Amino acid sequence: MSVFVYQTFEIKQDKFKEAIENLKEIKKFRNENYNHQVEILTPISGKDHTYSFFSTYEGLAEMELQNKKMFDDEEYLKLISEFFLENVVQGSMYTQIFRTINEGKG
Repeated sequence: MSVFVYQTFEIKQDKFKEAIENLKEIKKFRNENYNHQVEILTPISGKDHTYSFFSTYEGLAEMELQNKKMFDDEEYLKLISEFFLENVVQGSMYTQIFRTINEGKG
C-alpha cells in the first residue's frame, strides 16, 4: 500500500532564486540516494510562494526506514538544514501523510 507525503512551506520572497536551486538539489539528492520518489510542486493558484515536496513510498515502514537513513546522512542534513533555515518562512511548514485505499475483495 503506497504512502504519500505532502509537505508544504512558504519560500521567503527575497530568497526565491536560491530556494528554487536548493529545492532542485534536494530532490535530485533524495531521488538518487534513497528508495522513494520526490517531486516538487509549484503553485498554480493560492499563495504564490507556497511550494511542496510530494514524496511517494512503498509503504509506511519504508517511509520510516528512508527517513531514518536521510536523517543519519550528514550530507542530506546539511542540504535540508540550509534550505529550511535560510529560505523558508518560519512556522509555514505543514506535512500531511496519505495512503492508498486497500481495494480488498468486494
